[in-house]
Amino acid sequence: IQSVAFSPSGMKIVIGCNDGTVRLWDATTGAQLGHSLQGHEHWVTSVAFSPDGTRIVSGSSDRTVRIWDATTGAQLGHSLQGHEHYVTSVAFSPDGTRIVSGSDDRTVRIWDATTNAQLGHSLQGHED
Repeated sequence: IQSVAFSPSGMKIVIGCNDGTVRLWDATTGAQLGHSLQGHEHWVTSVAFSPDGTRIVSGSSDRTVRIWDATTGAQLGHSLQGHEHYVTSVAFSPDGTRIVSGSDDRTVRIWDATTNAQLGHSLQGHED
């Protein structure tokens, strides 16, 4: 397990796994909800719920970011690509319209959470 996060309601937990899957669990019963979400080719290093709890974002050592429907488990659109190294951190904006990702390539990228397009240029200049 690389990353865990509660849903906004606190009723679900999302887990990013070493086998490249994203898994949902019921926080009360401890039961896995549905099937594992598959799409990443390597470790899932970061996971987060959208503020309304309807979507999940995941980042991976495969250098991609993916958005998932938290109810059906379907991937929403294409993977978000552009990082040149592991994606180490992902988060939704407070209004759920954007996603931010950080990477070992020392960049931060902002994405449109509906179109999956990168917004503007990557933020660079980090030393570590």
